[in-house]
Order: sequence, then structure tokens, then C-alpha cells
Amino acid sequence: MMNLCVYARKVVLVLCCFTAIYPAISQKKTFDYSFYGFVRGDFYVNSRANIEGVDGLFYLYPKDILLDAKGEDLNATANGSFYTFTTRLGMDMKGPDIGTAKSSAKIETDFGGTNNMNFMLRVRQAYLKLAWEKSSLLLGQTWHPMFGEVAPNILNLSTGSPFQPFNRSPQINYQLEAGKIKFIASALYQLIYLTQGPDGKSEKYQKDRALPELFLGADFKNGDFLFGGGVDMISVRPRLQSVVADKTYKVDERANGFSYDLHAKYTQSAFQIAGKTIIAENQTHNTMISGFGVTSIDELTGKQEYVPFRHSTSWLNLIFGKKYQGGIFAGYTKNLGTSKKLIDENKLYGAGLDIDQFVNISLCAKYVLPHWNLGLEYTNSTAWYGKTDLANGKVKDTHDVTNHRLECVFMYFF
Repeated sequence: MMNLCVYARKVVLVLCCFTAIYPAISQKKTFDYSFYGFVRGDFYVNSRANIEGVDGLFYLYPKDILLDAKGEDLNATANGSFYTFTTRLGMDMKGPDIGTAKSSAKIETDFGGTNNMNFMLRVRQAYLKLAWEKSSLLLGQTWHPMFGEVAPNILNLSTGSPFQPFNRSPQINYQLEAGKIKFIASALYQLIYLTQGPDGKSEKYQKDRALPELFLGADFKNGDFLFGGGVDMISVRPRLQSVVADKTYKVDERANGFSYDLHAKYTQSAFQIAGKTIIAENQTHNTMISGFGVTSIDELTGKQEYVPFRHSTSWLNLIFGKKYQGGIFAGYTKNLGTSKKLIDENKLYGAGLDIDQFVNISLCAKYVLPHWNLGLEYTNSTAWYGKTDLANGKVKDTHDVTNHRLECVFMYFF
């Protein structure tokens, strides 16, 4: 009898194990995954100090002149380094189908999250997606729709920023295809790429507003040609309270911004030309020269009114060749000012608001093999710094500052 009980328990255990394993075996019939990524190394040298990120790999624009007691420019110092922490690993997953929708997901990471030279694993993309015949729904973190399908092909990790929007955000993204036109609607929240405000960079400005950033756009694609555009709206709450004469008041403040972009790309064989032009308002979370300022302050409560700076920014990129590839990138940004008068130069919040215009020219040469890339890129960038005119938000009394950058990149793809 004892042996029979032991045998019965063994049978039950086997059945339980089989029951637990069977769904996984069945799932594999409709589930697939694949890994991808690359090993990347960047060596760079600059002729002066710069506004940058990721320990200098994410180059933006040169810093203004900073004079010491003897009248020498403290920022006119060459710098450079060699890093490999932008090495990337990702996984694409497909299936199973959910009704008539094909399901998929993506996880992508690198070591580009840095804090005092500690290189940290970070989430680049993480989302799930449902795709029907003519539409799709994406939930999770991926590229901002203003980054889009048209982006510069250059070696610099910034991918054309601050001329090109650069941002990966949590979002709800819906796309609908109607013939050769694809419509895009997205509601976005901030996590890594943040708005500049009274307390520096923070996601709280949008979180306290309780309203996502909204984007509507459309792309027309016909063979090798793509043309599109979009409208972006962001509204943030810079402060929740103010202090006047040692008294604290609850305030309801809003800083809004509307941005518009047009982009196009033509690709054929060993040649590609692409470009984008943007009228941008309050786009610091997209790593652009942008921001807002205070136009008035209520004498009783201290409540502030805000106006966004408006910037015009454009870029053009030409790529030619296959195995031996050459490229030219040109970018231009101009401060168009504000629609209202500003009250204080110390109440301006953003990035590069003391720059009147910024020009960037990059020349790139690459040796391209099936799993290897080796590239060399020279960048000449000049920013015209000056003083903000509070009457209109434009920059006056300018002087130019130039940085020369040389960058060498090697990549192994898998």
C-alpha cells in the first residue's frame, strides 16, 4: 500500500510538471525572439569646452567665452577621450497573435546612463505593440515622433541634435495607414529627457500639469521618396506655490509650447538626401535650443505668466557610396524671440537662450562591411552668443565662438 501511494505521488508530480511545461511548449509555436546590437567605440578630440552629454560623446555646441582674472578664456582648452559604453544590446519578440492583431515587443539597453563616471545600464526602448493590417498601437518607451523616420546619418552620438529632436519617451502611439499616407497620433510622458524649469531639469513640470505632450503627424511615402510633417503641443506647470513677504500661496501656472515640423527623404541605391525644418517652442526635452521666460508676476500671490521662446531650426544631410561612404551634414538654428515682453533675464528657463544663431558643418567618411563600420568625422560648429533683449526675447550684441571636433568610431554589429 505504501509503494502504491509513493507511485501515485510520483505520477501526480509528473503530471503537474507536464501541465506547467506544456503552455511554454505550446507558446514556442507562436512565439519568437532574436537578439541584436553592436559593440561601439568612440574616440574624440575638441578644440574647446562644450555643452555636451554622455561624458562628451553626445556633442551639442561650444560653450561661451569665460574670462579669468587675466582676460584668458577658461573654455578655450582642448579635450578628448575614448569610450565604449554606448555598446548596445536589444531583443525583439514576436507573437502570439491576439485576435486579429499580431503582437510584438522590444527591449533595448546600453551603458550610456552615467553619473560621476559610473556607467550604468539603462533602458533605451521598452514597449509592446499590436499591429493590424492597416494600423498599430504601441505602448511603452520608444523614439519621440518628432525624431521620426527622417534623421541624420552621422557618427556623432547626438544624431544631429540640437537641430534634430532627440528623445525616447514613454508614450501611447497609434498609427493608421491609408494608401500611401500614414497618420500618427501620440500622447507622451517624460522620463529621461526632461523640460528645463525653475528647478533645473525635471519631469515634475509635466507630471504636476497632469497632461501628456500631444503629437499629430502624417507621412506620405511613394517608392524611394518620403515627405511628412507634424504638430506638437506641450504644456507644463513650472511651480505649484510661491512665497511673497514670507507668505506661501498656491499658484496655478502654465507654460505652453506649439512646434511644427516638415521633413523629407529620398533614397536610391548609393545616394540619400534628407532634411527637416522645425519651428520649435519649449523643446528642451527634445534636446534642442529652446525654453521659456516670465512675462509678469502677480504682486499679491507671486503667480507668474510665461511665454515660450521660438526657434527656427533646419538641417540637411547627404550620404553617398556603399562600401566606401561619404557624408555631409549642415545644421542651422536661429532664435526668433518671444511674442511678449520678458521681465527679468534671471527668470529665463531653457538651453542656449543666449545664442542668437548656431551653425554646424560635418564631413564624414566611413568604411562599411557587413558587420563592421569604421568612420572618421570632422565637425566645425560656431555659436553666436550675446545678451537677451527683454523687449522681444532676441539676442543682441553677439560674438562668435567656434569648436573644431574630430571623431573616430568603430562598430561591430551582430
